[in-house]
Amino acid sequence: MGQYILAIDQGTTSTRAIAFDLGFAPQASAQIELTQHFPEPGWVEHDPEEIWSATVAVCREVIAKVGGAERIAAIGITNQRETTIVWDAATGKPAHRAIVWQDRRTADACERLRAEGQEPRVQAATGLVLDPYFSATKLRWILDRVATPAESLRFGTVDCFLLSRLTGGLVHATDVTNASRTLLLNLATRAWDDELLRLLGVPRTVLPRVQSCAGLFGVTDPALFGRAIPITGIAGDQQAALVGHGCLSPGMAKATYGTGCFLVMNMGVSPPRSQNRLLATVGYQVDGALAYALEGSIFSAGATIQWLRDGMRLIRTSAESEAIAASLPDNGGVYLVPAFAGLGAPQWSADARGAIVGLTRDSRAEHVVRAGLEAVAYQTADLLDALRADGAPPVSSLLVDGGLAANGWAMQYLADICDVEVMLPAFQEVTALGAAKLAALGAGVIPNLSATPAIASRWRPGMAAERRDQLRQGWQRAVAGALEVTAAIGK
Repeated sequence: MGQYILAIDQGTTSTRAIAFDLGFAPQASAQIELTQHFPEPGWVEHDPEEIWSATVAVCREVIAKVGGAERIAAIGITNQRETTIVWDAATGKPAHRAIVWQDRRTADACERLRAEGQEPRVQAATGLVLDPYFSATKLRWILDRVATPAESLRFGTVDCFLLSRLTGGLVHATDVTNASRTLLLNLATRAWDDELLRLLGVPRTVLPRVQSCAGLFGVTDPALFGRAIPITGIAGDQQAALVGHGCLSPGMAKATYGTGCFLVMNMGVSPPRSQNRLLATVGYQVDGALAYALEGSIFSAGATIQWLRDGMRLIRTSAESEAIAASLPDNGGVYLVPAFAGLGAPQWSADARGAIVGLTRDSRAEHVVRAGLEAVAYQTADLLDALRADGAPPVSSLLVDGGLAANGWAMQYLADICDVEVMLPAFQEVTALGAAKLAALGAGVIPNLSATPAIASRWRPGMAAERRDQLRQGWQRAVAGALEVTAAIGK
C-alpha cells in the first residue's frame, strides 16, 4: 500500500493536484491555470484537451515530488460540475469544446420546456430547476450540431472525461453526485430516468454508468504514471467540499466562495423538496452512508472581484479589495448586482444582467469595489432565508472555503449580514481534501469519513439588527431594479 492519496481537483479556473499523507496532511501540490473561451456573449467554453494535458502534468509533478507512483495508494477526483463534454467512443477525441456550467446558450430551450409546463415534473424527479446551468440541455445542443451519430459518442461531466482518459478509454462511469446535476437522474432512485431522457432528447447510449462516491472506478493506464493506480473516489466539487468540511450530520452547512458561491446543507437520508427554488441534490453516497443536500447556487462571487480587477480595472489585485472596503465607513448607498451570467438561487433568472445602483455625485470607485464584496454576503443571506423557508434547521455556524474566504473583511461582513458565525478551516483546499477522503475510504485506507479539519479563523456577527435589515432591504430593491431593467431592455 502506498503512503499517499492523490487528489485531482479540476476547477473552472485551474487544475490542481495535491498529495495527502494517510493522516490527510498535504505533502505536495501543483496547479495550472485554465483558459476560458467566450465565443459569444453568454457562452463559456473550455478545451477538453487542455484540461487533460494539465491534469496529467500536475499529477506527474506531484507524484515526482513524493517519490514516485509506487507511493500513491489511490486517486480521488473532484471537478467543476455540470460542465459538459462529448467525445468519440472509439478515439476519445472531443466532439466539441466543453460547455461550462456558467454558459447560458440553452436559456431559450429551457424557457420552451418551462412554457410547456414541464418544470414541476422535472423538479419533482431531479430536485433541480429548468436552467441552462445543468448538463442535459448543453448535451442536447452538442448532439444537434455534430455530424457523428449519437451511438458513437459518449457524454460525461469533467470527472467522467478524466476517468475515461486516465483508464485508457476503458471506463465510462461517473459518481452519483455529478450525475445528480445533469437533469437526467431520478433523485429518489439515483438512476437515469427514462422519462427525463425522452423529454430532453438524450439517448441512453451516451450516458455513463453511475456509481457511489467511494469504491473502485478503474485503474490508470500504467503508461501515464509508471504503474496502474486505482481510482477509488469521485465527487463533484461542492459535494467534495461538504465531505472535506466534515458536514456529515443533517443541518451542517458549508459555503464555497470560488468563481461562484455554493451553499450546501446536509439534509439527511431522504430526498428534500424545496418550495423556494433551492436545488435538491445528492450530498454523498458511500457504503453504509447516504446524504441528500439542499443547495443554493450563486453564479458570481470570486468572479465579481475578478471583473472589478480585469474588466473595470478598479483594483490591481484581488487582495486590494479588502483594504479598500475597510477604508470606507459604509457603502455610500451603492449596490452591485453581479448578474454577469444571470442570477442563480433563489431568483433563477437566466436573462438577468448586472447593475450598479445608488450612484450619486459622491460615489467613488471604492464604493463599487466594496459593493462587489457586499453582494456576496447579501446573496448568501438570501440563500439562508430560502433554506429556513424550506424547513431546514437554522444555521448557527457556516463553514467557508474558497479564494474569497481569505478576505477577512468580506467574511466579517458575511457574518454580520447573515447573523451567523463564520468559520474558516486551517487547511482551505477542502474540495481536494474531500476527494482524498473519499478515495481513501474507497481504497480501504480509512473506515469512515469522520475526520474534520481544524478551524483557523472565526468571525462572529456584531451588526445591529436594524442596520442589517436596512442594508438587506436596499439590496432587495437593487435586485428588483436589475430584473426590471432586464425585462425592459430585453435579452
